[in-house]
Amino acid sequence: MNFTKVQGAGNDFVLIEADNLEKDWANITRMVCDRHFSVGGDGLLVVMPSRKADIRMRIFNLDGSEADACGNGLRCVVRYAIERGLVKSGVGQLTVETMAGVRQVRLGHGKKPVIQVFMGKPAFEAKSIPMTIPQNNGLKPITDYPVKVGDREVRLNCVSMGNPHAVFFIREKPADFPLLQIGPAVEKNRLFPKAVNFEVAHVLDRKHIEARVWERGVGETLACGSGACAISVMAWLRGVIDDKVDITLPGGILNVEWDGAGEVLLSGPAEIVFTGTWPD
Repeated sequence: MNFTKVQGAGNDFVLIEADNLEKDWANITRMVCDRHFSVGGDGLLVVMPSRKADIRMRIFNLDGSEADACGNGLRCVVRYAIERGLVKSGVGQLTVETMAGVRQVRLGHGKKPVIQVFMGKPAFEAKSIPMTIPQNNGLKPITDYPVKVGDREVRLNCVSMGNPHAVFFIREKPADFPLLQIGPAVEKNRLFPKAVNFEVAHVLDRKHIEARVWERGVGETLACGSGACAISVMAWLRGVIDDKVDITLPGGILNVEWDGAGEVLLSGPAEIVFTGTWPD
């Protein structure tokens, strides 16, 4: 099986091209993404033909579960598709079919393609995230929801970006936060029947945020595109950032734009690292 290793701000994936026939993707993911005995990666990206868009993307987490959305993975797929000629080069916009719906991608020009992904509108209703709490019609976002983890209370700001996110705004530096202990407990808290991605974020000023991410089904990753979008949305609602913000994660910087009404826009690096053959 031919593969390509790709990464976006350190969020790395094994990418393969495939037809639309179903395979045991969960088992393939667990084997090929093992960092000690195989290629290694945070997940598997599968690029397929699409009847709804220019290309189709499926993403599988390290544990084999399928994810609905992934901003870094989406940019990497677009970068790969452009360089491999799977889509028309030189076009200003293309579309990608995902489990969360068809996503539009805007392409800029330069030494490297500038890839801006339309990540959809955030959803705040409890059943959309989903969360097992009573809530009104969803017009009021779930903010600062207290959850006890061990001897520490975390206050979660919850949103769906096509996948569930819980953001905790902290005063200390994210590097000092005990994410390896708190992250798994929040991810699998009974509030979230489908688990949740957990982000800790420290607002530096109105244009800059530092953060770390614990991804469901993966663990800590160096970056998370949908997580960066979730952080920006909830920070915007708190009134502490402008419409454009840089999210600094351990693996690099992601740029997010949101005006409080439309789709969230995500930009950032997308690199092809190497290619190889894996024994299927």
